[in-house]
Amino acid sequence: MNVPASTLRQIPSGIWMLGCVSLLMDISSEIIHSLLPVFMVTTLGASALAVGLIEGAAEATALIVKVFSGVLSDYLGKRKALAVLGYALGALSKPLFAIAPGVGTVMTARLSDRIGKGIRGAPRDALVADIAPAHLRGAAFGLRQALDTVGAFLGPLIAIVLMYLWANNFRAIFWVAVVPGILSVAVLVLGVREPEPQAGAKRTTPIQRASLARLGPAYWGVVAVGTAFALARFSEAFLILRVQQTGLPLFMAPLVLVAMNLVYALTAYPFGKLADRYSHARLLVAGLVVLIVADVVLALGTHWAVSLGGVALWGLHMGMTQGLLATMVAGAAPPDLRGTAFGVFNLASGLALLVASATAGWLWDRFGAAFTFHAGAGFCVLTIALLLYRLRARPAR
Repeated sequence: MNVPASTLRQIPSGIWMLGCVSLLMDISSEIIHSLLPVFMVTTLGASALAVGLIEGAAEATALIVKVFSGVLSDYLGKRKALAVLGYALGALSKPLFAIAPGVGTVMTARLSDRIGKGIRGAPRDALVADIAPAHLRGAAFGLRQALDTVGAFLGPLIAIVLMYLWANNFRAIFWVAVVPGILSVAVLVLGVREPEPQAGAKRTTPIQRASLARLGPAYWGVVAVGTAFALARFSEAFLILRVQQTGLPLFMAPLVLVAMNLVYALTAYPFGKLADRYSHARLLVAGLVVLIVADVVLALGTHWAVSLGGVALWGLHMGMTQGLLATMVAGAAPPDLRGTAFGVFNLASGLALLVASATAGWLWDRFGAAFTFHAGAGFCVLTIALLLYRLRARPAR
């Protein structure tokens, strides 16, 4: 999809810098995360249960922290300082993976990394909304998400190449991941300028009843849609398992995420741009239709090449919807409560995603992979029904 260059030129430099920060940190994180389960099992002797418990604890911690960091950014009227703290904590966790003598150190590093993600997420998204002009907000979120996702597929690619060149030396590769992590913090500190708060703005505690009431029905409607949307999909780990079931060699498993994130990166900005011009609800419905097709392809595919087509469609639906949902949150929340709004939204949709993933795992064990993806398509249909109901009750802009 061609996008006018003039739009890119209009996007403030701070948005580009925030996108580069996300890109560098995602490279750093994905180099490690694409190898960490194998490292824990083969080098540290961890069980699959230990891997699952560490990942579950890490993601749950990030969800809780996101709410409080968003609230704090609104109370202080400062976004950048919290974002710097979050990215710095993520960068400082990386050496722990390289020196870890056992599973305990890995868990400490993983929790530190996720706490950092939780701290930076809502303030960073609120900072994007603060910097971007209202008429370019969708494009701004799409651009940041696109750059973020470039890092998400470059990281596994770098890991695959280094594993081949360095004879599976996990620890040496983990040290490489430290470099882009540090660079991300430097770019944020030096390259992003936070807008000055409005003169005379009074800061109150966002979690007061009066403050939460100001979020209003439109915002809570977006939260409801985002939660339903998260229930319609589940962890990308199931994509890897499904493609392997259909014949993909084990050593090529990281390429599943590379394929998904490549499509995601290429489509996030163009569809973010569309969000500034077209009905949000209709764009979300289109994204859900794409997800239904992806689920059906993954359920029925019997060869890994066909399954990879489903993975690519999954990446397309992510590009169509993730920046759009962030744009909807920013548009529905008062400027001084955006951090809180993003924190609550991320918590609700994140918990829904955890429920969806747990349900998918249970369905997978009980009824098989195909049934799991058919069920995902069913949840998509229910979410489309909710969106169409909201569209009829209150026409989208």
